[in-house]
Amino acid sequence: MTRTAQSAQEVTVAIGDSPILLRCQDEEFWTIVEQRYSSFVREGAEPACVFEVEVTRPERSLSSVRELRVQNDGDAWELERGDFRVEWNSRTGRGHILQTATPYAIDTALRIVHTIVQATRGGFLLHGASAIRNGRAFLFSGVSGAGKTTLSRLAPKDAILLTDEISYITRGANGYRACGTPFAGELARPGENAAAPVERLYFLAKGPENGIAPIEAGEALRLLLRNILFFADDPELVKMVFRSANDFLGKVPAYRLTFYPDGRVWDLIQ
Repeated sequence: MTRTAQSAQEVTVAIGDSPILLRCQDEEFWTIVEQRYSSFVREGAEPACVFEVEVTRPERSLSSVRELRVQNDGDAWELERGDFRVEWNSRTGRGHILQTATPYAIDTALRIVHTIVQATRGGFLLHGASAIRNGRAFLFSGVSGAGKTTLSRLAPKDAILLTDEISYITRGANGYRACGTPFAGELARPGENAAAPVERLYFLAKGPENGIAPIEAGEALRLLLRNILFFADDPELVKMVFRSANDFLGKVPAYRLTFYPDGRVWDLIQ
């Protein structure tokens, strides 16, 4: 971490292809960053966004809005929940975060910013686990309880676990890549800071035995859209997300993976 002349520390957290620089004077905030994002810190990376972070005390609600609110007026974005308020200009990449001293506030703020950035780049964040095996990435998507964390726990030693909760998909000239994220689920640990080309997408279902079955294109699109993280009620960005999902399925095959919770399911994933 770098200390500025104003006695604030700053660090660039590089998740996916969009490094975000955080600048803050609060020591407790940096304890949170060290615990959750240390393996994603990249000194010298050119940030896509810069946020001045202010931590409020004593702990109090920062908003009367109980549920998450995300709204924009052109490039000017406002994100708000009881534990944080964010003002951010998506064109300049500059913003301000006011939050309580909890990891959930900065975690949610970063997820939302990344979803908006990726919507304009053809990528997305997916409610799903992901892992690298033999140099290729596999995605395992499903709603809560579908088995993402269970499958992650069963992963063999040769698998690099990128996340058990939020998969980060980027689009480049050579196709799609899955990137590790610090956004953890029930495993309560960040994924590996690694990336690989996406080989397959699996929609999870629990069953009495392990099996893989093809899935019809329209159903795959419906399930994918259901599990893409997106919080903004912006018609143009919604269209971009729809196109991104459709384009992704045009390049990456999707299947239904039914599995019984034992390690043999990974014999099918290679």
